[in-house]
Amino acid sequence: MYSDDDLLAISGLQHMAFCERQWALIHIEREWDDNVLTIEGRHLHEFVHEQGSGSRSGALMIRGLRLRSLEIGLYGVADLVEFHPSDDGAEVEGHPGRWRPYPVEYKRGVKRYDRADEIQVCAQALCLEEMFGATVRFGAVYHGQPRRRTETEISDSLRNEMKSLCARARELLDVGGRARPNVGRHCKNCSLVVQCMPGVISRDGSAEYMSRIIADISASPECERPG
Repeated sequence: MYSDDDLLAISGLQHMAFCERQWALIHIEREWDDNVLTIEGRHLHEFVHEQGSGSRSGALMIRGLRLRSLEIGLYGVADLVEFHPSDDGAEVEGHPGRWRPYPVEYKRGVKRYDRADEIQVCAQALCLEEMFGATVRFGAVYHGQPRRRTETEISDSLRNEMKSLCARARELLDVGGRARPNVGRHCKNCSLVVQCMPGVISRDGSAEYMSRIIADISASPECERPG
């Protein structure tokens, strides 16, 4: 079990799946720059959360639900969680009957080439399982292009992949974020490409070597300032 101070952001798992160097820059070094893709994505999430909660076609619709799992060590906010009537579902305060959670993550663009979006939905599903005590078998990703949902099975393989990313993120935290970039054509879409300098780091290990030297010097007692 993890404490509240040790929780990882669910949104960061998408960064880990895309490039662990990007994750380290954002979540350890606190670097961030917007580009047109991140701005459009933020506006979409804000629009979804502003729609409020309600019901539709017999399902409860709760937007902006805060999520947490102390077992896995995750926290975040769901764009939308639908609760569908189900005999083996969970109780929802203020609503009679039993309900099965169904997380829906909103993305501005087309379906990704990797499973980053699905991993994020999976993380939300495991938080919901812990919070409500009901198994979540499916979720969905809504893509702004072509404005359609893609259903995701919360399979054992997806759960394991998500947990492996969490474990790797914690390894990077332990070593201070020494992560190499996942260099490829997708780098041009990264808002942190200037800070990352993937071309330089990928050609040789000098940047990582110098980072280790600086870290070792900073940790030396001889470098402490006199009181």
